[in-house]
Amino acid sequence: MLESVLGVRLLLWTGNPVPTPSPSLIEPLRTVEVRNDTESGDGFQMTFALTKDTFGRYDVVDTLSPGTRVWIGAVIGVVPEPLIDGVVERHDLSPSDRPGETTLTVTGRTVTSLLGLEERNTSFANQPDYVIVTRTLASYPELGFVPDVTPTTDVPIELQRTPQQRETDLAMINRLAEANSFVFYSEPITFGVNRAHWGPVVRAGIPQRALTRGMGAHGNCRQLSFSNDSLAPEGATGTFVEPLTKMRIPIPALPALRLPPLSASPAGARRTTVLRDTANTGPLQTALASAAAATRAPEAVRGQGTVETARYGGVLRARGLVGVRGAGLDYDGFYYVTQVTHTISRGSYVQGFGLSREGTGTLTPAVVP
Repeated sequence: MLESVLGVRLLLWTGNPVPTPSPSLIEPLRTVEVRNDTESGDGFQMTFALTKDTFGRYDVVDTLSPGTRVWIGAVIGVVPEPLIDGVVERHDLSPSDRPGETTLTVTGRTVTSLLGLEERNTSFANQPDYVIVTRTLASYPELGFVPDVTPTTDVPIELQRTPQQRETDLAMINRLAEANSFVFYSEPITFGVNRAHWGPVVRAGIPQRALTRGMGAHGNCRQLSFSNDSLAPEGATGTFVEPLTKMRIPIPALPALRLPPLSASPAGARRTTVLRDTANTGPLQTALASAAAATRAPEAVRGQGTVETARYGGVLRARGLVGVRGAGLDYDGFYYVTQVTHTISRGSYVQGFGLSREGTGTLTPAVVP
């Protein structure tokens, strides 16, 4: 269903197994918050003002019962911009003695949370990690996953080892992603269709319109700030045992697998940890574990701020690139968007964001306006 908000229309569909327009939810709806976060995952929260019907019931409570699928988007101009395809997980009801002041807060996460409901005991003989992930995603056709899975080169031989699953599908997919320095997430493409990405962090592509500060009428940021933590990057060393000679062979700390670079002066890792569970793995697995530890560590330079959507002129996307202007030579340039929080209410649409890159200084003389 559509609702006008400063030239932006909110799109809210609910239902199982496929969401449909829910016009009855628009009138009591007060605020919507959608969080797209590379670190803590994606989720949403909606707040409703409720009034009892003649039977003493709140209809919204039943319409958005736990387990209900929710699709939230925004229309700027004529093209719908999907924000999240999720599922309701929690209700928080605050009754009031005054009519219309009872509030219901509905909280949920992306549909990938449905992969974490049931633990399984399964073996995957002679199957590389990407085949295991592709097969698992294909077992959830109702979620509309379009797999975006990166092939892996390590093929386990049954006589040496057999991959095992002793957890939920979601936990297994995340574990395999971590072992390969990959990430796993889903993002909506359109109604009921989601891209399921299992692979390296994508830091390439067409940059989004720039975040601008201190440039007069061209500015679009309410707030913008940066921090530079030299102790955030981390390296990891490990050793493995050569099976024939039984020699312990060290693997040095490898750099993070973040391509392409975004800064002219990347910060080196001042901290080093030791991988303590790689002795019985091969050189490839040990090297992957070292690179994965460096990739998981935070980047040195972080930014945060807020923009008004009407002034920014579009939806800022997490897991993409964005340019920064007006922050000075050390902090201008391109960043990876780690987090965007969309907060929508009547007459207001604000986007809070988080940015990161590996160091200071820009590699380009200008960014996309």
